[in-house]
Amino acid sequence: MAKQTTVALLYNDIPTGEAKSTPVDLSPEALGFTPYFDLDETPAEQEYANIEAALVDAGYKVISYNVKDRFERLFNFMARRKFDVVFNLIEFFHGRPENEMCVAAFFDLLQVPYTGAPPLALATCQNKPLAKELFRSHRLPTANSFTVRTMADFPTRHRLKYPVIVKPACEDGSGGIENASIVSNMKDLKARVEFTLMDFKMSALVEEYIEGRELNVAVLGNGNKRRALPISEIVFDDMPDDLYKIVSYQAKWDPHHPAYHTTIPNCPADLPTAIALKAKAYALEAAEIMGTRDYARVDMRLNKDGELFILEVNPNPNLSEGTGIARSAETAKISFSNLLKEITESAMERAENIT
Repeated sequence: MAKQTTVALLYNDIPTGEAKSTPVDLSPEALGFTPYFDLDETPAEQEYANIEAALVDAGYKVISYNVKDRFERLFNFMARRKFDVVFNLIEFFHGRPENEMCVAAFFDLLQVPYTGAPPLALATCQNKPLAKELFRSHRLPTANSFTVRTMADFPTRHRLKYPVIVKPACEDGSGGIENASIVSNMKDLKARVEFTLMDFKMSALVEEYIEGRELNVAVLGNGNKRRALPISEIVFDDMPDDLYKIVSYQAKWDPHHPAYHTTIPNCPADLPTAIALKAKAYALEAAEIMGTRDYARVDMRLNKDGELFILEVNPNPNLSEGTGIARSAETAKISFSNLLKEITESAMERAENIT
């Protein structure tokens, strides 16, 4: 009988203590809009439990472990527990997304196979200006942009067309992206750049705002097995008139904000065949260029003229059941457990090359 593969499911969920019991009126009248999604968020622990259950369904023995933002816990686990592969769901350390790459580097030093992107890919994808330069060098379409490192670098003039959008250069999860990020004149641009530099303590990326549709292209596999899954679209049809049609921080993380309930995913996206094929081709090339592994998501905008613009490549994107890449996989008739199995097997294939 073949030995059952043991998967170490590692994640970083920081305990927050007892939730405050202050009652909040969540009626549509109090919120000022009718919610589309459930206002009660699924606890992170439940999402990890769902992933564990799916891996068990796929035939693996699973050891789940929360490192709780403490490196000594991660170190001791790796030293003392026996397993075959790490399913890596650690997206930050010490509250800093840029430390995600350090965890992957730690696994590499230990010569332990793990799912997802290697350190260099995690670092490069997080650096938005660098990623855009790589897109351009490979003739992949992306919005015109420039980067401001200090206010002394702020240009007295530029060639971008307004409106433009200002983003923290190396933030994750739409951090720093909100309605006020989009500006239409030099005065507001200078103010937003200054705010970004001060508030996020990093460079500001300024790029032309692409009015149009937002597409997410999930990419699965490696090498000649790499393929694009059915394209998902973020539908903005019900977005309030005073909000730009973007996936802002509030749209991703604040269930009490109207943007959260008016950025509706639809998969498969209703696209002309030629545009869908082009989007998938761009996504596959972008994922290859950025060095992602096993699974990734490439975000794009599609303007009214049918032109595509790559926004960014997301290595190790959210794997919650029913969302993101899992939604695209489901549309492709790939069950959640089989999706996780394919990701795990991709990592196991690399184990054969570790000496």
